[in-house]
Amino acid sequence: MGRLREFDEAKAIDGAVDCFWSRGYEATSVRDLAEHMGIGGASLYNAYGGKRALFVTALARYAERSMRERIARHEGNGQPKEAIRAFFAEIIERSLADRDRKGCLLVNSALDVAPHDAEIGKVVAGYLEEIRAFFQRNIEAGRRAGQMPRNLDAAGVSAHLLGVLMGIRVLARTRPDRALLESVARPALDLLDMPVKPRARRARS
Repeated sequence: MGRLREFDEAKAIDGAVDCFWSRGYEATSVRDLAEHMGIGGASLYNAYGGKRALFVTALARYAERSMRERIARHEGNGQPKEAIRAFFAEIIERSLADRDRKGCLLVNSALDVAPHDAEIGKVVAGYLEEIRAFFQRNIEAGRRAGQMPRNLDAAGVSAHLLGVLMGIRVLARTRPDRALLESVARPALDLLDMPVKPRARRARS
């Protein structure tokens, strides 16, 4: 039977998330992690197997408490168009409130770590795909509800929205300006407000 971990694991992982998020993967040392997690270096290796494995665990923690929580909260309102708009509005607000300009850990990892580590790249891509799928589900729901055009390309527009979202996150780290970020989001969100054409009436024979 494995030895029980003699530390608060949730608190330790949160410390690792904060450390990776503020310093970046490459600049973070095992000593930095142990200090932020409140554990010894030996305990870190015994529990997580090292920095790389711990980073994957930290990404999972971040995704669950940030990205997935936000998706569930907005999708739970039952209004597909508003869910997407509210998601973007919250991202912009969080970006503007980010005084340290840390950005998004998933987006940062996609830029800094994924190109050099194929396995971590797949992990990050999986989380970003969850965001794209959230957009697509709500576009499809909006089409069914008659809120969006029936011929709106759900797959294509959802991919476009993901690209715009990532651009906002990156841009906000250098220019956290509300007017700028909202102007980047607006054309993409306007696609959701295209006029819904009425169904053509079938001619009577």
